[in-house]
Amino acid sequence: MRWLVEYAAARTVIAFIQLLTIRQCAAVARFFAWLAADVIKFRRKVISENLMAVYPDLTSVELQGITRDMWYHLAMMVIEVVLVPRKVHLTNWQRYIRIPDERLITERMIDYRPLIAVSGHFGNFEMGGYVTGLLGMGSYSVARALDNPYLDRFINDFRKKYGQYVLPKDGSAGEIQHQLAQGSILALLGDQHAGTKGCWIDFLGRPAACHKAIALFTLNGNAPMAVMYCKHRREPFRFEIGCPGIADPKALPESLRDVTALTQWYNDRMADAIHADRSQYWWLHKRWKEKPVRQTKKHRDGRAA
Repeated sequence: MRWLVEYAAARTVIAFIQLLTIRQCAAVARFFAWLAADVIKFRRKVISENLMAVYPDLTSVELQGITRDMWYHLAMMVIEVVLVPRKVHLTNWQRYIRIPDERLITERMIDYRPLIAVSGHFGNFEMGGYVTGLLGMGSYSVARALDNPYLDRFINDFRKKYGQYVLPKDGSAGEIQHQLAQGSILALLGDQHAGTKGCWIDFLGRPAACHKAIALFTLNGNAPMAVMYCKHRREPFRFEIGCPGIADPKALPESLRDVTALTQWYNDRMADAIHADRSQYWWLHKRWKEKPVRQTKKHRDGRAA
């Protein structure tokens, strides 16, 4: 019964959003951001700790401004996912989306080889998957199922309709290998915490654990890695899809031919995008958790260098 109530509430909110114009939706998002950041102060401790650890010179006014803007972008992401099937189509997508690296991205996506598209909790990563699916280049991603099965089915049906396919987080290794063998696009969030035994690198100046498999897909196979982002532009419902870097196993320098080095490389590319627009990163996301069980001399020397 609780699941049904949650599902009914979510569909009611979706119906309400679809009645509004884009500018009205932006006003609603601004109100929600003020409510979350200034009134409720939701997850304020986690957000403040993360921001101050990365940007220790922030004033209290700057901290509050970034927090409020982050909530605005999160609210707009939800609204955009609701509105995009009605607003963005094959004939008008260029009105809403700018792709500075269009030639580079297109060449990689139509390559016969598989592609590892690495993104993070930044901007509206769902929009990137929607656009590639809309243009006929479907992608596969790995995600944990939602606790509510009705909402989980609803969201996955939306994704599948536009060429985005979700593989379960557990037990999908065989399917991932199959899709890579077929030359598919595998879209992954590279800033997920991987636990104490993950690959420990430096992310935004702090130790962070990453899943080793992301780098191994490129190092052990024939799959180039493209670091991608989809962020908001100044106007509501306007986006920029960018590609800060590509690691091609055919032309990979010797310095990137191990898991730690390649993992550090794509995290550095994501960090560059975040520094350029820090209000669009999910600072409420618990990216930094446990410390590594042990740090080898090689890891310590690498961090010192």
